[in-house]
Amino acid sequence: MKITRIKIENFRSIKNTEFNTSDFNIAVGQNNCGKTNFFEAIQFFYNGLGRGQNITELKYKRQSTNEIFVELEFSGAQQGAENMQNQANKTKILNALSENDTVVVSRSSIDAKKRKFVVNGEEVNPGTGFDKALNDFLPKFEYVTTKQYYDAVAKYGKTTPMGIMLSGVLSAILQENVQYQEFQTKFRELFEDDTSEIKTEFDNVGNKVQVYLEKQFPDCTKVKFEVTAPVFDDLLKNFETTIDDGVETTAEEKGDGMQRALMLAIIQAYADFRKSNDDLGKSFLFFIDEAELHLHPTAQRKLKDVLHTLSNNNDQVFINTHSSVFVADNFENQSILKVEKLEGQTEFELTTDLDKPYVVFELLGGSPSDLLLPKNFMIVEGQSEFELLTRVIKRFYSNKPRIQIIKANGDIDQVERTINAIEKAFIPLNSSIYGAKTIILIDEPSEQTIGGVNQFHQNYKSLNQNGQFFQLVGRDLEQSYPNQECPVYGNWRKTQEELDAVNENGKKIITGSKKKKLAKHVGLNISQAQFENELGICFQALEKCWELSY
Repeated sequence: MKITRIKIENFRSIKNTEFNTSDFNIAVGQNNCGKTNFFEAIQFFYNGLGRGQNITELKYKRQSTNEIFVELEFSGAQQGAENMQNQANKTKILNALSENDTVVVSRSSIDAKKRKFVVNGEEVNPGTGFDKALNDFLPKFEYVTTKQYYDAVAKYGKTTPMGIMLSGVLSAILQENVQYQEFQTKFRELFEDDTSEIKTEFDNVGNKVQVYLEKQFPDCTKVKFEVTAPVFDDLLKNFETTIDDGVETTAEEKGDGMQRALMLAIIQAYADFRKSNDDLGKSFLFFIDEAELHLHPTAQRKLKDVLHTLSNNNDQVFINTHSSVFVADNFENQSILKVEKLEGQTEFELTTDLDKPYVVFELLGGSPSDLLLPKNFMIVEGQSEFELLTRVIKRFYSNKPRIQIIKANGDIDQVERTINAIEKAFIPLNSSIYGAKTIILIDEPSEQTIGGVNQFHQNYKSLNQNGQFFQLVGRDLEQSYPNQECPVYGNWRKTQEELDAVNENGKKIITGSKKKKLAKHVGLNISQAQFENELGICFQALEKCWELSY
């Protein structure tokens, strides 16, 4: 059983998001963009409010009126129910499911202690004790955080990842082991058979204790002393993990890197065992925060291979990462979620292969050599051009040579620096094989910035001579958008007065983040004819970029 859809509302920095999931899911984004909040929202779904937690602190912008809502849709519900070990819980779930294989489960802050169970669009209310059955039914949630230490992860305990995984593995081993079965049979003969001398003596002691106890509590009629058969849970309490890396010591004495690697190695070993034994029943959800932490790139790639193999069976994997290693290679049933924070709000976007170079580019700090050699490059001033053009290319021109758009990241509110940022982005390309091919697209310079632009032309005269330089009409891209009314953004095309307007505090009304949102919206909704006719200079720049491409 696996998650197929996730919906989150009002959890920390996540105002509202909904997206589909696959077997192997990778969330990428800059620090502090909300990736961990995503994982903690799933933790809230599973565990509710933690001990001592204030629900308001978890709400979006900590506003008490915002209600947290986390909803997960699961597929494979029938298989999940069939794999349940507790027969009473299994019966409750199967009755609730009827013949349906998809189920939607949610938890909200209105009543954080209960979850709603929806089948075929209707809420099912099976009565008392159902939440316990639900915990038995849902995939086991394992959240490996960056703050998790060895004692909490790699030592045995009934609720720790290692304990749960070892229990699953050892139960399968012991059930098939003849010696262990003989041991269990002999144990029952000694401690449970009525003819056993040991059981007889235990009963005698119980009878004597009962006589004395009855004098104080007349209702007490029997006292029994029993020894239950030892199970592997008890045996595991004596486990100790030692590692010999030149010096043999317990795992607690090793460094953070070794402890983290050990923790992930346990997951990998569990994955191998699951694969070789077809299935061990209950499925797992692995949520691993910064899976690459302390790992060499080669080890990262091996870890990704193993986790992906794990996800190909009954389990499902979610990774938060800053590593290009987890993004670069294509895997079957893999999804990459780009996570961004705009004006304090976390947004999630499922990416495609066309988006991947941009994701890698941002993760690696913007070195063109890291982009796996696109056919050509286009340098634009900032985020608006980037958001618009990448979406337009994906929608209308995916069959054209693959080009990489680099945003110069000039300060959108201090445009005098923009040409310097463009030059900085252009210098390494100019000294490479792309020097005579790279296209530059800028806004119309203002009186304050024209001097810098003229100097740039003097420094790189070949750009104009080769037709590599394009300049928009107007100081902002938004002045070139089509005249189209929108209920959210008003008219797409903005006047210079609207773009320069400030509020009573002297801050711009149309901020850089608002321009970015508008650019995304226009890129997703503009028609090809509108783009080619009304944003003609942008289209000409793209055509030249394709023409010069390798």
